[in-house]
Amino acid sequence: MATDGIEGLLIETHNWGKTVAFWKALGYEIEFETDHHSGRLRHPAGGPYLFVAERPLDQVLKVVPAVSVKDASRFSPPSSATVLHPFEPQHWPALEMLLADPDGRDLSVQAPLPASRG
Repeated sequence: MATDGIEGLLIETHNWGKTVAFWKALGYEIEFETDHHSGRLRHPAGGPYLFVAERPLDQVLKVVPAVSVKDASRFSPPSSATVLHPFEPQHWPALEMLLADPDGRDLSVQAPLPASRG
């Protein structure tokens, strides 16, 4: 099963305020903000969302693309990928598999949570 393409980008930062101001100056708008220096921005013209998250100064920052799939049970990672962790429920809510590409860069694969039974 192929992905539905890039849904968003995780952009880690050491300064939430400065990074959000930068993206807002480029036309992005805050869609929602958490209470721990993170949140999602979207551009009114469309395209992938940006999820900006502040990290400690001693942490190396990453930009992690997120691709979406409709059904986690039908997705098989490419043979050239390394599975860093299989699909697991996350708090946002979604299932997430974390892959490393052939050069070691992270890629988030996100799928809807399964429908609850009952």
